[in-house]
Amino acid sequence: MTSACRFNRHQRLSKTVEFRYVFAQPSKSTDLYFTVLARANRLTYARLGLAIARKRIKSAVARNRIKRLIRESFRQHQAILAGLDCVVLARSELEPISNLILFQSLAKHWHKLSSIVVSQ
Repeated sequence: MTSACRFNRHQRLSKTVEFRYVFAQPSKSTDLYFTVLARANRLTYARLGLAIARKRIKSAVARNRIKRLIRESFRQHQAILAGLDCVVLARSELEPISNLILFQSLAKHWHKLSSIVVSQ
């Protein structure tokens, strides 16, 4: 595995200030399953934050599955997201939805947001 395909700790949004920065003036992509917010970060790499609410997904097992899927999709698309801070929010009950559908949804979000930021 090359380092370009990894998801390291420095690629995570973990501080409240980092999340507030994205929430302040985001570019937004929304569908039935997710809302993804993004904002340029002046870095050479992308960072990811997760806001998967217990109110939306009740089961801890299901929340952890969704988080793993999001991180894996982000890892696969991080090259096109360079220079972005992204926050993913779950919009509805995702437990019965297949992994393939969720991966396709996230891929659409990543491509849409990468083109928005490139144009800025």
